Amino acid sequence: MNISGNTILITGGASGIGLAFAERFLQAGNEVIIVGRREAKLKEAKEKFPKLHTRVCDVANVEDRLSLFQWVKSEFPELNVLVNNAGIQQRVNLLRADKEWDYYRQEIAINLDGPIHLCMLFIPHLVKKQNAAIINVSSGLSLAPGVWVPVYSATKAALHSFTISLRHQLADTDVKVIEVLPPAVNTDLGGVGLHTFGAPVDQFADAIFQGLSNGDLEIGYGDAEKRLHASRDELNQSTKRAWENFLQNNPGFLE
Repeated sequence: MNISGNTILITGGASGIGLAFAERFLQAGNEVIIVGRREAKLKEAKEKFPKLHTRVCDVANVEDRLSLFQWVKSEFPELNVLVNNAGIQQRVNLLRADKEWDYYRQEIAINLDGPIHLCMLFIPHLVKKQNAAIINVSSGLSLAPGVWVPVYSATKAALHSFTISLRHQLADTDVKVIEVLPPAVNTDLGGVGLHTFGAPVDQFADAIFQGLSNGDLEIGYGDAEKRLHASRDELNQSTKRAWENFLQNNPGFLE
């Protein structure tokens, strides 16, 4: 995809990876719209980067997604890049999954319903634009699940599968379909302080933008990049080792 001269919509763009992407797209000469659930975070992002356009939108909500699509078509008709980045991550002990289903369903709605629905809404618009692209942010856990985040891992595996299908179906159009597979990145995904061991967000974002500049369609980083080229046995062993390490550091998780 072209790095500059685009009009770009980023979900979950008010913080973390989404905001890092927004910053780099702005610096490269793009018009950037970010959406998120929390108005306060959007205002903070706007104060930091005044050229951003912002809108409150909960991508877990069907009506919010429909409203966002109509608003973008009206206010930003030249939009040619959709970045599905919004996501939440919840640790779940499946032996004691005693919360109401809506708690678990929310993770599916944000991580999977949202991006699939937005893709389907925007495709008829994007196929009419030059240099169009859909960027879906999945995870290295789409290839080898994090057992302690089973719903999150399942949603990202499904998004990975959907993105492959989407790429094949749009192969004869001008819409590039790109998947970004982060490793653990030092953001507040899953809760403040849970990913301080992860890759620095700026370092990660710079690497992803290099991949975009290179025209890569699957862009991993660190361990996630290695998983893209791993065998099934290697992925199974990676899952087992990570789970054992998690339990060693969180001995009361299954109690």
